[in-house]
Amino acid sequence: MHLYLIRHGQSVINLDGWEGTNLDEGLTDLGRRQAFALASWLPQNLGAVDALYCSSMRRARETVEALCGVLAVPVRYDDRLREIGNNRIDHTAWPPEQLPARYADYWSSSRPFSSIVPSVEGGESYMHFRTRVGWFVEEAVEEHQDQVVVAVCHGGVVEAIFDHVFNIGPWRRCEVWNHNTGISHFQYVAHPTRETWRLHYHNRIDHLLDEGAR
Repeated sequence: MHLYLIRHGQSVINLDGWEGTNLDEGLTDLGRRQAFALASWLPQNLGAVDALYCSSMRRARETVEALCGVLAVPVRYDDRLREIGNNRIDHTAWPPEQLPARYADYWSSSRPFSSIVPSVEGGESYMHFRTRVGWFVEEAVEEHQDQVVVAVCHGGVVEAIFDHVFNIGPWRRCEVWNHNTGISHFQYVAHPTRETWRLHYHNRIDHLLDEGAR
């Protein structure tokens, strides 16, 4: 399986004035330009795509809309690809009216077993988050052998997938930075005597450089 992870385009939470509120907002004007630049670049550089997944959050949904006209597969929205803090500890998504208003005043990697949204009961920790993201990855491996899979998600999801694939412990020591609409390419090879995953590249943004949408 070839797994391509794509972070959503720029949203309100990516702006300098963001103060930690937990918002399900759409893309900025720049974010929409990034999404269209991605849609222009992707078909010529990825080839045929067998499955297209997307987080159910608005900024990811608006990013994937640009891809729907150029990738000949239906979108499969998956709550497991939502950003950290937006699901309960049982992995179900918070309804919009119950979405926790703020994140904790500590970074999730510093307290991986503590809720990242302590203002509400039943909020997930980083380890709960990693479990649901890992669940998505392992299920994709089983369902999409020898196929090309694209997943439009969030920066935190990309980081959690790195942790899952590299088998990192609870206390991560390195931030995996991802630009808006940056692309990461993993391959699952299932080799019996060596590593089962290959990382081909991370945070590729050729499409933004060509279109001036960085």
